[in-house]
Amino acid sequence: MYGILLLLHILAATIWTGGHIVLSVVILPKVLREKSPEQLMNFESVYEKIGMPALIVQVITGLLLAYRFEPNVSQWFNMSNPISHGIAAKLTLLFLTFCFAIDARFRVIPSLSENNLKVMAWHIIPVTVFSILFVVVGVSFRTGWLY
Repeated sequence: MYGILLLLHILAATIWTGGHIVLSVVILPKVLREKSPEQLMNFESVYEKIGMPALIVQVITGLLLAYRFEPNVSQWFNMSNPISHGIAAKLTLLFLTFCFAIDARFRVIPSLSENNLKVMAWHIIPVTVFSILFVVVGVSFRTGWLY
């Protein structure tokens, strides 16, 4: 079961992180240069069909993997427990991602225009960094970097 959970988690992370890297490095500079919110929304509408399910798979498998590593959920933020460092880091990154996503969805995207593309960029770039950090923290579970 562990192998299947880990495989699904890594595949979903590949989709989520890869999509955000493409968005930040390829799509966003062009959108900002051409002041084209339409290009951004076109990418988002296509990517969202695989990105959001990937995020959901990551959250579910991540929670199951965390539970597998530390079945006592009350210990997930106990920093005297080395395995909790990674779990707490991932949950913190998830919370930050959620906050940026909610703000973008309800505040920025409804009024997206040439005038506030930079505001959207200030949402996209941190979420991309968070997604990369998710991978770094995930790798640390196998390498011991965080504990």
